[in-house]
Amino acid sequence: MRRSSIRTLTVLGACLAAAFAVEQAAAAQPALTDVVFTEYSPLSANSELVRRLFSPLAAAHLAKLLADSGKVLSERPIDLAAEHFGLYVPTRRPPNGYAVIAFVPPWNDARLPPGWAAVLDQYGVIFVSAARSGNDQSVLGRRVPLALLAVWNVQQRFPVDPERVYVAGFSGGSRVAQRLALGYPDLFRGAILNAGSNPLGGSEMPLPSKGLFSRFQSSTRIVYVTGERDFPHLQEDTASTTSMRRWCAFDVDGQVTALTGHAAADAGALSRALDALLASEQPDPGRLAACRLALERELATKIHQVESLVTNGRRDAARTALHDIDQRFGGLGAPRTLELAHELEPPSGR
Repeated sequence: MRRSSIRTLTVLGACLAAAFAVEQAAAAQPALTDVVFTEYSPLSANSELVRRLFSPLAAAHLAKLLADSGKVLSERPIDLAAEHFGLYVPTRRPPNGYAVIAFVPPWNDARLPPGWAAVLDQYGVIFVSAARSGNDQSVLGRRVPLALLAVWNVQQRFPVDPERVYVAGFSGGSRVAQRLALGYPDLFRGAILNAGSNPLGGSEMPLPSKGLFSRFQSSTRIVYVTGERDFPHLQEDTASTTSMRRWCAFDVDGQVTALTGHAAADAGALSRALDALLASEQPDPGRLAACRLALERELATKIHQVESLVTNGRRDAARTALHDIDQRFGGLGAPRTLELAHELEPPSGR
């Protein structure tokens, strides 16, 4: 046999061996248990989603649209009887209860990322993810309530440590996870944002009420995990972490996975992210207080500018400025932004 033919067969054999190894690894990956949950959570009700995830003016606008149309907002965005969830319960139960990760995927099947099972076993973390919760699904109509219902039902079935309830996501799912962490800091103690993030504020990430946001600032740990070759999402992480600190959320950690592009975190990256979540620290009280005071003064100045515009009869300019405040400060501006919006409504009959 000619040397070139032998070399070709050798290369072909190596490729087949590698493919077989990958196939065997995939086959060894534990399958998720397919479950149908039955318990509804008050946190996933539509009125609660609007309260936590809409800016005050956007919520008021929605309420007006419903009132004008004679419609009532249904409290249940999800029919659990029609939904399926993937569930992985680790082999070891920690003494203080399981940790939980609600995972928001960019894909539509309930799938456990490769290599995660061994890490979940090591840290005692239950993994739960909803089917039909990918990037093509409605964020508020499906992806957010499904993640909330997943956590709620896990908490009803298993002993869970409330201090280790986390949300995570990959790519587009990571942005949903960030929004969940921001709006539900009383549920999620931390988030793993894998290759997808946004700055705080604006329509994509409106700030919640002062009480919720204060809790987010003081008790939520955010861990960014992105591949070193995933340049667009690394840039997004930089903008997002800068925004976090600008808004007095200091408990953040950024991790870059070597030799990786846009891909779900591997076992090593997940392990490091969980270590980072467990290393959460309370922010320095003095630094946090000073930062909050600066934000309050900035908001007060902008509110005063709107009030001056109203006093001087510049109502259109006042509406524009008020909209900008609502976009930037979200729930931190209420109730004063809502009061000003009411003052700027056109007289009835016009």
